[in-house]
Amino acid sequence: MTGPNADVPPEVPELIPARMLNEHTYCPRLAYLEWVQGDFADSADTVEGRFHHRKVDREAGALPAEDGRERVHARSVLLSASRLGFIARIDVVEAEGDVATPVDYKRGEAPDVPGGAWEPERVQVCAQAMILEENGFRVPHGIIYFVASRQRVQIELDDTLRRRTLELADELRQAARQPAPPPPLRDSPKCPRCSLVGICLPDETNLLLDRQADDHDDAPGGGVRRLLPARDDALPLYVKSAGARISKSGHEMMVEDRDGNRQTVRLAHTSQVAIFGAVQVTTQTIQTLCDRGIPVCYFSSGGWFYGITRGMDHKNVDLRRAQYRAADDPTRSLALARRLVVAKIRNCRTLVRRNAERDVSATLDRLRELVDQAAEAESAGTLLGLEGTAARLYFEQFGGLIRRQDGAGLGFDFDGRNRRPPRDPINALLSFAYALLTKELALAAMAIGFDPYLGFYHRPRYGRPALALDVMEEFRPLIADSVVLSAVNTGVIQPADFVRRGAAVALTDAGRGKFLRAYERRMDELVTHPVFGYRVSYRRILEVQLRLLARHLGGELAEYPSFVTR
Repeated sequence: MTGPNADVPPEVPELIPARMLNEHTYCPRLAYLEWVQGDFADSADTVEGRFHHRKVDREAGALPAEDGRERVHARSVLLSASRLGFIARIDVVEAEGDVATPVDYKRGEAPDVPGGAWEPERVQVCAQAMILEENGFRVPHGIIYFVASRQRVQIELDDTLRRRTLELADELRQAARQPAPPPPLRDSPKCPRCSLVGICLPDETNLLLDRQADDHDDAPGGGVRRLLPARDDALPLYVKSAGARISKSGHEMMVEDRDGNRQTVRLAHTSQVAIFGAVQVTTQTIQTLCDRGIPVCYFSSGGWFYGITRGMDHKNVDLRRAQYRAADDPTRSLALARRLVVAKIRNCRTLVRRNAERDVSATLDRLRELVDQAAEAESAGTLLGLEGTAARLYFEQFGGLIRRQDGAGLGFDFDGRNRRPPRDPINALLSFAYALLTKELALAAMAIGFDPYLGFYHRPRYGRPALALDVMEEFRPLIADSVVLSAVNTGVIQPADFVRRGAAVALTDAGRGKFLRAYERRMDELVTHPVFGYRVSYRRILEVQLRLLARHLGGELAEYPSFVTR
């Protein structure tokens, strides 16, 4: 990090959760991401673990008084030890008088290893025991109950385990004071089943760090394991019928149109809710969506993106501080802007080269020159001018990429970019696609912890998601422009799918539905990442790129690796 206060370490909480000692013992980077940066993601293992904990997570029973002799079995007991600096919610405490035994539930089977359990599990139980001891109890041993094998394994609290627990606590505190997370594990078998693998990006980060060290920017990425899922299981819900109402029933949402027709959608299968025009959402539904981290995106009936409702912002304020410092530093902002604009021009050039049916070699040569000039631009104004020239050349060729169709309604002639309002069908499609892509990147930025309104190339303006627009530059031709060409050239969108209102042209309701389906197919399409070599969906790539930007701003990566297709 650079700039004022860049080296100020994060403030470390006074009390370390025993669960974080478990995580730190397993993987120091995992503990940092969860405890310091507030990142968390569910996996099949974490969901199953919560299911097995459902009984012990409900508080029940009370610990005996200091002079009491009764026998108790207390569940979900929250205790702290200020001298040690530990805190824990203990699944079960079995106590009689001043003798207590912490019982920790684990979902798997008991491993056949020395000590009866893996070190992270033994350390966690030891910390719980030491908390009980500071609260006046004698703790002869701890217990780990393995749900899958229904075994109680006794953990001996010898001096070696106690010293190790205190050493790990000191390590965790020292790591938490650093401005960047510990380096990722290398080729570790722990990574594939880690719930935070898509946030940590261990193999991707290691590859980029190796390139940094070798000062070699185009080493092959074939050794990168694709540890994150290729696609997200949850998908957006689009509601565009005027007068529709969205309500909640159990674990489902109900969408009812003004004619009484109903459709149910499972909350677990929903990543976001996008509503167009006069659609009502009940308060109970909004509360549930906020609680589950599912944003609600608002569009005008014509497709203008103008707002989001979501739960509490991401807790990683250090990322936003790094973002603000970089945005206030003209040198860093220009360096990032150059990489984004260069990637955009290169991707525009690729789209023209792949789709043109006539000789466009002069345009391709000029775009290549503009790539070189943009990479060396010495000011934001110069860069803006170069990007404007590239955009003009690109859109001069864009009309030639469209296979015109005959039919009723408006034609598909394209004479250049126009907007606010768009005055022809192609521009109406482009504007709608850009609004959808802006929404996608704004949501991903907020989920990671960014402020979507502060960018490095697009300067701040009230209500404009500048960071989303920044990152969108490299993806405009690959996602938005590409889906417009595909929808028109394959006949998915017809001239009859548009209506003219004065000087403006807009999609009909049916046409908007067709284009949304085409857009979602594009977002779900698998593409090979040019740096890492694995295939994932475009929606997943947007998240990966933003996380790599966060790693760059946090000081872990020297440069942001832009996304460029060949």
